[in-house]
Amino acid sequence: MASPDYGRALLASMASSVLAVDDALRVLFVNPAGEHLLGLSRSMLQGMLLVELMPEDSPLSTLVRQCQQGGNSISDYGVALPMREATHLVDVHVSPIAERSGQVLIVLHPCSVAQRLNHQLSHRGRARSVAGMGSMLAHEIKNPLSGIRGAAQLIEASVPAEERTLIRLICEETDRICALVDRMEQFADGRPLERGPVNIYEVLERVRRLAESGFGQHVRFLERYDPSLPEVSGERDQLVQLFLNLVKNACEAAPREEGEVTIVTQYTHGLWLRVPHSKDRVELPITVQVQDNGAGISEDIAGYLFEPFITNKRTGTGLGLAMAAKITGDHGGVIEFENLARGALFRIRLPAYRRRRAGPSEQRR
Repeated sequence: MASPDYGRALLASMASSVLAVDDALRVLFVNPAGEHLLGLSRSMLQGMLLVELMPEDSPLSTLVRQCQQGGNSISDYGVALPMREATHLVDVHVSPIAERSGQVLIVLHPCSVAQRLNHQLSHRGRARSVAGMGSMLAHEIKNPLSGIRGAAQLIEASVPAEERTLIRLICEETDRICALVDRMEQFADGRPLERGPVNIYEVLERVRRLAESGFGQHVRFLERYDPSLPEVSGERDQLVQLFLNLVKNACEAAPREEGEVTIVTQYTHGLWLRVPHSKDRVELPITVQVQDNGAGISEDIAGYLFEPFITNKRTGTGLGLAMAAKITGDHGGVIEFENLARGALFRIRLPAYRRRRAGPSEQRR
């Protein structure tokens, strides 16, 4: 017969977070995965109430109460669970503990990256619609705008100096509309990337320098880099554009006073995604996080954040994050975001470059 220590060892080895609570929703037990999810050690968690860890009306508290009242196991999927530091998307399973009145076992399993990827694929479908519209606008709008701008420039020479401000306004507005259409056209570029080995540190260093010399002058940059990351399989200029969009977004979200943007790199083991319509799988070990200390993402737009024209900025076009999602997808990667206690965190997972092994005939040369 297995000993209690063996049972605890099994719970400790689980990737899912496991908690046990009593009839007052006080934590009796938590495994290491639960400590990581909740951001506190076991010694601190034991004896705490769930309401000290998350809002009293959180979905988890509601499910536990239902389980206690009905005496049956309950499961819910894709639940947004607000924690101290962030909101996590998890699958929740709660079950009454036999012969322990009021006590409930809670299993929290993070929603898979594949589920989040499927959500992103729907965004890409909408992006393709924008691409078609962008191509149409390029033909139907840019050509007439060029004519309007040319006519305005011809008129400028024949009007009084005090009226030329209006002529320049016409030129500037036509240039702005053309630039917007150009950005929309980028979604229509469906050519496969010419991938090669890319040093992610060089990419991030270039992005930081561009930010510090322009839109990020008011921000303090913090860098926490894993020094041993392999090269990314990708296209350098596209990756610069990807992280430039994310860093620009973070800088704009950070407060004018004491604004901070934190960039983190790390190697993540064991994350594989199946290639659509194929038996192949791709590993995404390289993770880059961009975090600000602003107000976070409004819940009203959080579910649509990577769709074109979705923004909470008064002067934003809503194309920056949509383009970031497209570039990430073109690299076979995944983009995610979390609202934190202060600010928002964007996480990019990318494939590493794998050098092709030389065949026997090549090795003999």
